[in-house]
Amino acid sequence: NMASTAAGKQRIPKVAKVKNKAPAEVQITAEQLLREAKERELELLPPPPQQKITDVEELNDYKLRKRKTFEDNIRKNRTVISNWIKYAQWEESLKEIQRARSIYERALDVDYRNVTLWLKYAEMEMKNRQVNHARNIWDRAITTLPRVNQFWYKYTYMEEMLGNVAGSRQVFERWMEWQPEEQAWHSYINFELRYKEVDRARTELVLIHPDVKNWIKYARFEEKHSYFAHARKVYERAVEFFGEEHMDEHLYVAFAKFEENQKEFERVRVIYKYALDRIPKQDAQNLFKNYTIFEKKFGDRRGIEDIIVSKRRFQYEEEVKANPHNYDAWFDYLRLVESDTDAETVREVYERAIANVPPIQEKRHWKRYIYLWINYALYEELEAKDAERTRQVYQACLELLPHKKVWLLQQFGLSFGKCPKHKLFKGYIELELQLREFDRCRKLYEKFLEFAPENCTSWIKFAELETILGDIDRARAIYELAISQPRLDMPEVLWKSYIDFEIEQEEYEKTRSLYRRLLQRTQHVKVWISLAQFELSVGQKERLPRCRQVYEEANKAMRSCEEKEERVMLLESWRSFEDEFGTSATKERIDKLMPEKIKKRRKLQAEDGSDAGWEEYYDYIFPEDTANQPNLKLLAMAKLWKKQQQESEAAAMDPDKDIDESQT
Repeated sequence: NMASTAAGKQRIPKVAKVKNKAPAEVQITAEQLLREAKERELELLPPPPQQKITDVEELNDYKLRKRKTFEDNIRKNRTVISNWIKYAQWEESLKEIQRARSIYERALDVDYRNVTLWLKYAEMEMKNRQVNHARNIWDRAITTLPRVNQFWYKYTYMEEMLGNVAGSRQVFERWMEWQPEEQAWHSYINFELRYKEVDRARTELVLIHPDVKNWIKYARFEEKHSYFAHARKVYERAVEFFGEEHMDEHLYVAFAKFEENQKEFERVRVIYKYALDRIPKQDAQNLFKNYTIFEKKFGDRRGIEDIIVSKRRFQYEEEVKANPHNYDAWFDYLRLVESDTDAETVREVYERAIANVPPIQEKRHWKRYIYLWINYALYEELEAKDAERTRQVYQACLELLPHKKVWLLQQFGLSFGKCPKHKLFKGYIELELQLREFDRCRKLYEKFLEFAPENCTSWIKFAELETILGDIDRARAIYELAISQPRLDMPEVLWKSYIDFEIEQEEYEKTRSLYRRLLQRTQHVKVWISLAQFELSVGQKERLPRCRQVYEEANKAMRSCEEKEERVMLLESWRSFEDEFGTSATKERIDKLMPEKIKKRRKLQAEDGSDAGWEEYYDYIFPEDTANQPNLKLLAMAKLWKKQQQESEAAAMDPDKDIDESQT
């Protein structure tokens, strides 16, 4: 054994050792081998020769060989259904329908759960117009595999195409017993609607699939067919079905919109209030939005503020009203509205917040205030995606805040350091004017006036720019917009500029209309005098009567004026006019209107209520005032008595003088 083992070991050849392990000079890759094989076409097989069948025997022989091939493939692997389908389709191509049926039946015995097999089998029967056979196959398929929706769809479609509406409905009803998916129910509903069977279309879909969207579709279906009472009943059933534990805002929004279409506005409010009281605020954003839109359409502003605003928002409103400089409350309020409302509401709250400038120059207040501007700009840039408004916020911030840092405006290409109020806009507008960029000047003025609408100087400059550019209508529109602002810092300057503008344009009727509108707002004596001087300066024939008429109106209007000095100023201006242009009659009339200046005394009181002596002052008594007529008569009698006293004293000192003559 030892010897045989030793001999066996000697017979095993030794592995040749590779002495030279250096890489070959020419390297061959797998890609190169494949490319060479492709070029040489080593693996291409020649196509089989075409066979032409000339007689029946050759055909039968061909069929026999082909069937043998198919049967061999089936016998090798019975579970490969593609072999069965190819075999049946080949028999079908030879019009051997009976053989194809036999093959399909054998295949079904092998795997009756194969969906493709049933579909091919039924399609073959339908293709060859074997309707009853196809019905038989579909019926077997839906009985065997009732959860395969494709069988039901094709079965109902075939029956409908054949015009067998009753048969198709029967199939649908059998299908619905299995409680299929939503799309199957919708197919059944659409089938009934195609044949105007609205009553049959009211299915039990909402009970089988009780989703909110299905309830809404059901109600809209009733509304579409003008069954409004049924639609309302569907919505009420849905609300009752979901209860208060599973409330969904989409259901209540749809219900409210339905009632809104029916002009039932009170019902809409009740629906919204009911939902808002029970749905958490974070889940009711769409509900809030639609309720706000509804109130804007059909409600008043106070109702919107009182009803729609949530309890937290109302609380923040109260806090900022009590202390407008409580910036922490503003931050919380802004955080709330950013997460709950639309962009316009957020901007409105931001504008209200930044309007509360710190009253004193203390760093701790300005450190909080500046973050309002920063958050505003970040909101416009990141949330609203509005680059133009972001630039506007930065411009206004740079103009208002006396900050030490230099802020770069990327779009403008300018850098500003520490700047006083309005410097940013004014400087940039001046730059654009020098560059003759008038369109950009307009945009800058618009943004400037959005930020500071009370600045009359900016309105005037804007209108003057349009006048210089020759756009008179635009300038007039700017003036109109300016005088309609609720708050202006120098309204008298603005009105004077507007009036001068119309005078320059020689629009005298419009100028008169402007004066009348101004007099409706203020009855200041300077306005009346200015109007009279305007009437005197325009027109040739009618200027004096018009001017005199203005003075007449002014005098009547100012009878009730408490400032008698202003009335005296008006009468003096009138007398100057009559002295220059009037007749003796008009001069005599104005002299009669001039008041009597008298000295009076009144008692003064100190702050503690004690007497502080008497004070002399001058008062005016106008002859026109009927209430002052007794005073004038008394004054005249007092003057006459004083004169008589003086003359009596003089006569006593000089007895030779005739007193009666002096009295006469």
